[in-house]
Amino acid sequence: MPHTSQGFLARARLYLVGIGAIYAGAVFLLGIPYFQSHTVYLNAIKLPWFANFDAPEKYGLAPNKTLNFKLNTADNETLGAWFILSDSYYHSLPSLPSPVSAHVEIALRKRPTILFLHGNAATRAFKARILHYEALSARLQANVLAIDYRGFADSTGTPSEEGLVKDARAAWDWLVSRGARPEDILVMGHSLGTGVSAQLGAELSRDGIRPKGVVLLSPFSSIRELLNTYHIFGLVPLMRPLAMIPYMTNVVTWALIHKFDTLRAVPNITADVVIAHAQNDWDIPYTHSEVLFNAFLAPYLPQVDSPMNPMSIKKDEWARISEQQRVRSVKHDALVTRTELPHFGSVEKFEADGRKVILVKALAGGHDYLGVQEGVQDAIGRALGFF
Repeated sequence: MPHTSQGFLARARLYLVGIGAIYAGAVFLLGIPYFQSHTVYLNAIKLPWFANFDAPEKYGLAPNKTLNFKLNTADNETLGAWFILSDSYYHSLPSLPSPVSAHVEIALRKRPTILFLHGNAATRAFKARILHYEALSARLQANVLAIDYRGFADSTGTPSEEGLVKDARAAWDWLVSRGARPEDILVMGHSLGTGVSAQLGAELSRDGIRPKGVVLLSPFSSIRELLNTYHIFGLVPLMRPLAMIPYMTNVVTWALIHKFDTLRAVPNITADVVIAHAQNDWDIPYTHSEVLFNAFLAPYLPQVDSPMNPMSIKKDEWARISEQQRVRSVKHDALVTRTELPHFGSVEKFEADGRKVILVKALAGGHDYLGVQEGVQDAIGRALGFF
């Protein structure tokens, strides 16, 4: 019996050492630009494999509803793209549109268009994304332009943060060049695409352009904070073991070359914004969306002083800070309206300076399927004038 126990303990130690070595190796690779890029973008995973983008019908879209084409970026990359007609326009035609290209400009004038910027990995033909196109073109009655970033699917080039933002702007410019009005274009990003959408929204604002809105589905505040809050399989905190080594987490985050700092983009976005997140999202905690919503709200709330040394704060200073917190809370409650929706979740909203910001927290939907929920689509539709 003692030999059996010793053998079990020896194997357990061996497994733990092996897991630790794999973990240490994975974290080390995150600091190397090549591996970091492949981890952030996962663009080598081209699901569905060997996709035929000329035949979107194979992946669930209606016959002759989608135009497969290529668009060019300002730095001469070529992006694969799908333009999907809204259901209302598609069904208004006496026969199937042929060729689809002849209907693009008419459809852009008839209905709003959603520029859909997807997350990492896979392609525009991935099943979860197809479900989004179907839902958006049906429930919101919108056209959809879906692109594959550089280095993804059949697009040329290598992905980078700056490059993905250029790709999004190229898609925006393509829509405008074909007659779409900026106020009829909604910029929608999912997961990694929210980092791209936020930067595109900030860029458009700097150029004096106001889109129909910016929607962030399952966003993160920054890649750095995502690393700090990420849980493997929703259970094991990725960075917790490193936190036991002084300054080690700082070393890893310092090595990040792809930052996608949405929080920094927030002050520069002047369009209406809808943020949506599922509370059962295992990939990106919904607290990231709360942080972003509060960042939009913060400029309209009174400041609260932070004591230099909380341990030695004096009584009169504590009273002053407490009063500041009370005033801030009163102002918060006056600005923000919150609606609880049984069995669905909640919606928080505030309006200021002619712009509204909405936070939708759904009870379910996970990471990949939040945007296909009718409740989420309805919140977007009501907030941004689709209905």
